[in-house]
Amino acid sequence: MPTKIDLAAQLLRHGLDVVRGAYPARWTPPVRSEARWSRDRALAWQDDVGWLVGCNFMPSTAGNQLEMFQPETYDPVTIDRELGWAADLGMNSIRLFLHHLLPEVPGFWQRLDDVLGLADAHGIGAMLVLFDGCWNPVSHLGPQPDPRPRTHNSIWLQSPGSEILSEPRRWHELRPYVDEVLGRFGDDRRVHCWDLFNEPNAPEINYIATGSADKYWLATELLDRVFDWAQAADPSQPLTAGVFVGVSGALERGDRINRLMLSRSDVITFHNYLPRRRLEGCIDHLAAYGRPVLCTEWMGRPRSTPDLIDVFADRQVGCYTWGLVDGRTQTRYPWSSWQKDTPPDAPWFHELLHGDGMPYDQAEVERFRRATRR
Repeated sequence: MPTKIDLAAQLLRHGLDVVRGAYPARWTPPVRSEARWSRDRALAWQDDVGWLVGCNFMPSTAGNQLEMFQPETYDPVTIDRELGWAADLGMNSIRLFLHHLLPEVPGFWQRLDDVLGLADAHGIGAMLVLFDGCWNPVSHLGPQPDPRPRTHNSIWLQSPGSEILSEPRRWHELRPYVDEVLGRFGDDRRVHCWDLFNEPNAPEINYIATGSADKYWLATELLDRVFDWAQAADPSQPLTAGVFVGVSGALERGDRINRLMLSRSDVITFHNYLPRRRLEGCIDHLAAYGRPVLCTEWMGRPRSTPDLIDVFADRQVGCYTWGLVDGRTQTRYPWSSWQKDTPPDAPWFHELLHGDGMPYDQAEVERFRRATRR
């Protein structure tokens, strides 16, 4: 467990990186890509798919991306049941996390196809996430550890993680994964969108010893490279990477990774765990880009509450709650559960349903249904 001094140093370094525009000598501003969709094409896509509303989906029996798809822990019965509950809430899309190690798992591609088929049978499509900068920076195939009791996302995995992220000479090893997944599903009507990299430069505050040094500039460079690879694959669905800090004019101008995301994404995505007024401000700001806007993470009680579904419905801004069913990710517990013990009866942070499908709060679920069935 990192000390308070470690945590403060990590956050200070990350904050200074953002303010200074980290490592300018080693960072090249993105070139405006001819491969980026036009605004008209992006808006036509929005007209075609309609209002996307869903959740970041992980079945309750899996604690991370590998556990979901490895044969020993793959659980299609639970996946199908919980996707049915999502559909009952009016959800029509899920945000689904992959991992660069999964192609090494025998049968992975068929299992991913099967999951997309199960979702489709419930009227649900998917936004597929290729890489992730959050939580454990070291990944291994095979049996995954049990979650630390009452700790938020304690076995969730970064992809590619520190081993490859810290070695730019190895980044080319990731391209076959990008090429294959986009080659297999780049024209699949069940896939709504490609989210190339979730929170690439998230601070390593819980992994001081094993995280990537200089993560800010490394993640920025790698994301730019991944956009190149994905655009070269030319999928029929849009590409995006979601802004998750500084969704305002001033911080946006000072944060290079935000500028990269906003200048290369076909559709604009963002994360927001803030109250109504701040959420509405983010939407207003991002709508000025003239492209479809989707919030790919929201709902973290008590600040970001389920009633905000009404804001997204009124604005027709796509939205994906973090989580659906309480399970091995343990994201019903707050981010602070890493630093301090959280009692089992603490108010829930994420998730809408208990493991048996019963609502955490019946009024929340009813409000969700009303918004999605307008």
